[in-house]
Amino acid sequence: MHIYRSQGHDVAALSGIGISVRPGELVGLLGPSGAGKSTLLQLCGGLLTPSAGRLQIGEHHIATMTESELDRMRAGDVGIVLQGAGRNLIPYLSPEDNVRYAQRAAAKGRPLPAPKEVLDLVGLSNHAHTPLERLTPGQIQLCAVAVGIATFPGLLLADEPTSQLDHRARDEVLAAISTINKATGMTVLLITHDPDVAAVLPRTITIKDGRIASEGRSGEEFAVVATDGSLPLPPHVAELLPPGTLLRVTTTEDGEVRLTPVEQEGEA
Repeated sequence: MHIYRSQGHDVAALSGIGISVRPGELVGLLGPSGAGKSTLLQLCGGLLTPSAGRLQIGEHHIATMTESELDRMRAGDVGIVLQGAGRNLIPYLSPEDNVRYAQRAAAKGRPLPAPKEVLDLVGLSNHAHTPLERLTPGQIQLCAVAVGIATFPGLLLADEPTSQLDHRARDEVLAAISTINKATGMTVLLITHDPDVAAVLPRTITIKDGRIASEGRSGEEFAVVATDGSLPLPPHVAELLPPGTLLRVTTTEDGEVRLTPVEQEGEA
């Protein structure tokens, strides 16, 4: 759970979220603006601290870590690509120097990939020394991704890495992230509003009003039983059932669970 303090009132941005991501998974976070996606990403990166509950990233327990411990985690174990490629880059440095700069805070003695190896993964090795101002928007985003994976972290967090790009550049960035995931085994958690991006991701999690609304696997959408036993319906199902609809829950002998709308008294 995470609570924001706003004008004297507590606002729960996330409540009852229960997500388990296996090492090496590529997972997309979906949902409307304000649903809590970016808050969840910032919590995973240690940029925010949970107000309640438990959040574990690898061996790191975020809620109990000090600021210096969080800094070390972000320097080596968790890579973050903020929304807006320019926010991740130093504009007067080349792609190679941006990657090298991102590696500077990694623990001494830890083996690091060569900047060329990092740029190879995102398809920018031929532009290692090209000034950023001469790169296309798609190449600049690829450079931001390269900075995010500069230390080959175990987890990459990417906030809308394909937004504001044309279809070709979007597909190149998505292909680079997929290559990173498959070639290194790096776990990737990314936010997207693009249904075309979501459609090709092996797993998606839709968040609405700070809770998990549904989960997608290889293009098929599922409802998810929450930690408190509640069952939010997938958006396309919820549209068919107005608030207050009564659902009869029945089970069959083979274990199938059925939800059947019940006509209420006074309705035609």
